[in-house]
Amino acid sequence: MAWFKRDKKGITTPTEAKKDTPKGLWYKSPTGKIVDAEQLKNNYYVSPEDGYHVRIGSNEYFEILFDDNKFKELNAKMTSKDPLKFEDSKKYVDRLEDAKKKSGLKDAVRTAVGKSGGHDLVVACMDFGFIGGSMGSVVGEKIARAADYSLKNNIPFMIISKSGGARMMEAALSLMQLAKTSSKLAQLADAGIPYVSLCTDPTTGGTTASFAMLGDINIGEPGALIAFAGPRVVRDTTGKELPEGFQTAEFLLEKGFLDFIVPRHELKEKVNLYLNLILNREVPIV
Repeated sequence: MAWFKRDKKGITTPTEAKKDTPKGLWYKSPTGKIVDAEQLKNNYYVSPEDGYHVRIGSNEYFEILFDDNKFKELNAKMTSKDPLKFEDSKKYVDRLEDAKKKSGLKDAVRTAVGKSGGHDLVVACMDFGFIGGSMGSVVGEKIARAADYSLKNNIPFMIISKSGGARMMEAALSLMQLAKTSSKLAQLADAGIPYVSLCTDPTTGGTTASFAMLGDINIGEPGALIAFAGPRVVRDTTGKELPEGFQTAEFLLEKGFLDFIVPRHELKEKVNLYLNLILNREVPIV
């Protein structure tokens, strides 16, 4: 039975003949599940093993929401400046350049208009990959201009929030965006134009304190972290242990901060259903 035995001990394959596994073939979710990357993409970037919603950006949300992924991007070339000449361990202008190179984005939000379910929809989608989705002057201005576009053309508006909060490098200028965006949404409300807010993981800080919670319909993705301050800050401030699941979308739904939790594969259908009902449009029979 010599064929069961190894004639030469040790690994005999030369180093140059070894092949590395290409990156991106598999994804390991924070819950420890291993998912084929192609399968994950085809399942709306949701782990089929446990329903975990992987963080995605504006490219993926636009593909989900807009018919045939066709849309016109609004104010695509707007970029942040450094009016305060801010510098900590690194200059703000250098951080901006690094973020642009790494993410391929101009800033932390993209705005677009296109058809969704056969009807016009304006969408502002935040990208966490650009300085943690932080809300600076450009983010506020692009959302305000997108709201103006909705107002001028009488088109429903949707914001997809994914943000660590205000951008500290812009200080008070960043905080001013809370008032600016909220006032624009009030104008949409006065005009009777629906505004849908989708809170994804994470939606925190000044974003939560402004446009993320002002929707005619407030939606959350399953398991999303939605909060103003983080759990550690809340615990240290109150001196109390926090309830299980505190600051998750499910917790906020139970407490009345959200109207619905919508799995990503149902997002387009549900958003259009809500808009059809609000606007008294014909609801397609499936």
